Amino acid sequence: MPIASDRPRRSALYLPASNAKAVAKARTLPCDVVILDLEDAVAPEAKAEARAAAVAAVAEGGFGHREVAIRANGIDTEWGAADLAAISASGADAVLVPKVNSAGDIGRYEDALKTAPREMQLWAMIETCASVANLHEIAACTASSRLSLWIMGTNDLAKEMRAQLTPCRTPFLPFLSLAVAAARAHGVAILDGVCNEFRDLEAFEAEARQGLMFGFDGKSLIHPAQVEPCNTVFSPSEAELAWAQAVIDAFALPENAGKGAIRVEGKMVELLHLEQAKRLVAVAERIRAAR
Repeated sequence: MPIASDRPRRSALYLPASNAKAVAKARTLPCDVVILDLEDAVAPEAKAEARAAAVAAVAEGGFGHREVAIRANGIDTEWGAADLAAISASGADAVLVPKVNSAGDIGRYEDALKTAPREMQLWAMIETCASVANLHEIAACTASSRLSLWIMGTNDLAKEMRAQLTPCRTPFLPFLSLAVAAARAHGVAILDGVCNEFRDLEAFEAEARQGLMFGFDGKSLIHPAQVEPCNTVFSPSEAELAWAQAVIDAFALPENAGKGAIRVEGKMVELLHLEQAKRLVAVAERIRAAR
């Protein structure tokens, strides 16, 4: 299902679906995405209650411009089937599914969502060692399924690898680049994993800027305090927008019609830069509209 590539997804905030106070607060935060979690943030004995709360929260609405996703428990868990059935009928924008290993997993989730409205998206967590070897085949599923977005699960990946999750994220850098490349090759949006530092916002901002450098569309978050700095990092700056507009204006000049490369403010730019400039301006316009 094609999803507008200029839709801002700078900040995606996880919160336990069973926490009514947190859900209410999310409706007032400037995050682009709210993820009502039924998986990691919910104890086994509270799964059914959280599922009902998530469905009720979506029905109540009030999330404004924000996309609302519900993260289900895995399809092979004792809660997975009930989660997917409830989410299918919930009216949420997307269902986020954990620990996807292969294209076959996407197919199983697609089958489980066959009664869901056509516009409901399938989002997948990329967080296992097995998924790293299958990135392109998983991303290719977007052509024949609801799959439209990935979220990196660096905490789970670190656990499986027995690797240290340090501020520089050195063990994971190859996987982050490979995931972004596979996502881009198949038109899948992609968000960086969470930063566990919610008190040290300087550390958070550094990690967010690293994610921006890698090409992520935004970042998943675990605390409301991370929303504002995340939005700042993943929003086009005034200087970037000025340059983008200069490129657009220059290619629009009659004397540049039909040219593949021109000079703008002393720099050579090509049609690929025009495409990038148009997308940047479109994203900025969507952000302004949301405000």
